Amino acid sequence: MMTSLEINRLGYQVLSDALGFDGMIRFLRQFELGAGDYTRDRHQWLNQFTVEDIFNQVQHQREDSGQSINLSEADAS
Repeated sequence: MMTSLEINRLGYQVLSDALGFDGMIRFLRQFELGAGDYTRDRHQWLNQFTVEDIFNQVQHQREDSGQSINLSEADAS
């Protein structure tokens, strides 16, 4: 069984081999820890909307793009 250090080293090597050094760095930057409390912030954003609000927004966007929502398919899910 590999140690955590061995897994990290192998992972970095595989990423570097597959993506090159710059690509590896760009990939790893996607997983940096951010600042703030995403869970708290998400609840603040989502508590502003009802399911009906979200449905109406999706319906409006689909109508603007020429798509429609088939309610019989949505109810079957």
